Amino acid sequence: MADKVRNTAAEALAGVLTDGMTIMAGGFGLCGIPENLIAAIRETGVKNLTVVSNNCGVDEFGLGILLGGGQIKKMISSYVGENKLFEQLYLSGQLELEFNPQGTLAERIRAGGAGIPAFFTKTGVGTLVAEGKEVREFDGELYVMERGLKADLSIVKAWKGDAEGNLVYRKTARNFNPMMATAGAATVAEVEELVPVGMLDKDEIHTPGIYVDRIFQGATFEKRIEQLTVRARAEKEPV
Repeated sequence: MADKVRNTAAEALAGVLTDGMTIMAGGFGLCGIPENLIAAIRETGVKNLTVVSNNCGVDEFGLGILLGGGQIKKMISSYVGENKLFEQLYLSGQLELEFNPQGTLAERIRAGGAGIPAFFTKTGVGTLVAEGKEVREFDGELYVMERGLKADLSIVKAWKGDAEGNLVYRKTARNFNPMMATAGAATVAEVEELVPVGMLDKDEIHTPGIYVDRIFQGATFEKRIEQLTVRARAEKEPV
C-alpha cells in the first residue's frame, strides 16, 4: 500500500499544482470546505485556475481568498450570491463563469467520476442553460445534454479518515465532497481526525480509499457561519 499520509496541507499538495489546472473543491456554502488546502493553495501563488465548486466562499474566506489573490480564472458553480468580489470581477469581465443548476452540477461531477461522458436532463430546457447544447426528445419530452465533469485535482474535507484514505463525512459536509473525490485525476483529503486503519466502521465509509491519493489531519478548522441570524430571547411571561 502506498503511503498516503502527509503531515501538512503543503506537503499533501507538493508536486500536484500547476498554473491553468482545473480544481474541484468540496463544500456547500462554508460547510465541509477544505479550509487548510485552500489556504495552502493560496500560499503557492498558482494561478489561472478553473475551479469547480458549488460556490466561491465569501469575501476573504474559503475559495474567496483564491479569488482575492487573483488566482481563479473561471468558476463552474451553481451559487455565487455571498461574494461581493465575485460579483465585481464577473461584471467587469475579469472572471469567467459557467453557471449550472445545482442538481445538474452535482450530477455532472458524479458522471465524471463514474466515467459517464454525458447525460440528458429536463432541467434547463427552454432557458439560457440550454443554449448551444444538444436537445433531444425522449418519450415526448425534451431533454438537454450535459457533459460530465472531471478535474486535474480534487480537494475534499471529511470528518474522519484513515491511512488508506477511507473517508467518513459528517452531516451537511456530505454534500459535494463524496462525488468530487471520485472525479479528480488526483484527490487530496483533509480530515478532522486521522485514525489507524481498521478503526472506521466499514459500513459507515462514504469514500473508499481507492479514490484518495493523499490525506492529512488539518491543523485548524475555523468553520465559519456563512449567514448568522439571531433574534432576541423572548421574555418569560410572569406566572
